[in-house]
Amino acid sequence: MRVAVVANRDVTGVINRFGQPRAPEPWPEWDCDSVVPALQEGGHDVLLCEGDKGLLTTLERFMPPDAQARPSGFVFNLAYGIQGESRFSHVPGMLEMAGVPYTGPSPLGHALANDKVITKILIRDRGVPTPNFCVMRRGTESTGGLRFPVVAKPLRGGDSVGLQLVDEPAELKRAVEMIVEQYAQDALVEEYIDGREISVPLLGNGELEVLPLVEQDFGDRATRLMTWEAKYVAAGAPSKICPAQIGSRLATVLRDISIATFRVCQCRDYARVDLRIDRSGQPFVLEINTSPLLTMGSSYCVAANPAGHSYSSLINRILDVAHMRYFGTAGPQDCT
Repeated sequence: MRVAVVANRDVTGVINRFGQPRAPEPWPEWDCDSVVPALQEGGHDVLLCEGDKGLLTTLERFMPPDAQARPSGFVFNLAYGIQGESRFSHVPGMLEMAGVPYTGPSPLGHALANDKVITKILIRDRGVPTPNFCVMRRGTESTGGLRFPVVAKPLRGGDSVGLQLVDEPAELKRAVEMIVEQYAQDALVEEYIDGREISVPLLGNGELEVLPLVEQDFGDRATRLMTWEAKYVAAGAPSKICPAQIGSRLATVLRDISIATFRVCQCRDYARVDLRIDRSGQPFVLEINTSPLLTMGSSYCVAANPAGHSYSSLINRILDVAHMRYFGTAGPQDCT
């Protein structure tokens, strides 16, 4: 099958540089560096594309429609957008308009999950626990009785960019001002949950497969929080424990609230839910990632082996799940 892997490595393929810029997310490794060879190993004819203004022309050459104007290929969507609001939704919107099937959520699903406040409102309405929060633009607004310490982060950020742990109100004002200035958006401020951090990888659509739970091992670190610096700048990111050592009753709760989060945010095919468990054993959903990082050492992919997958088979399974959602069958494994 022809599979176009769509990503955003370059930000120049636009008509104008205008509007809300994408926050800098300088990952040391890109998903597509691993995903492309994994799909090739699965027998697919793979093309790496930029998710920019030239995408549809590129796709039309690579996967021209058949005589009945049916799709002749599939997009494995790794695009995070270039600029503007709801940027995760931009490539899916282009693909919907052009009639090209793709992995992952629709534009609506991405928009719901990428806005952290909308996510929290939706899941709280379903009875899913999430930390108390408020939204701030100046840093002097009332916190509504939030207990310090709190975590401040961009409302629509990704990969922990701009995330800060704040101990007192004067520090909160500076943190909010920095977020508004650097990321051109409001700050989400929520109570810090002191405890364990667990990721729940999900795969599928109808009956979801919950992959083994992953715990971030902070060891003796003073700051037990997944900031961008902790992931990529400090002396090595926290190691991952998989399967996480969680009692069966709590594990069932984590799975149930993660599936509920997946459903209410209209996710598709695969996602990762991040939670904290406080000292009393109460879990809280922090957010859901509709396009979790798919590098080999990422939280989503370290669950592959305990689940019985190789890295390659996991990536190809995501593609098959998406193909099944569109066409009722897993994708063909050859390019003829």
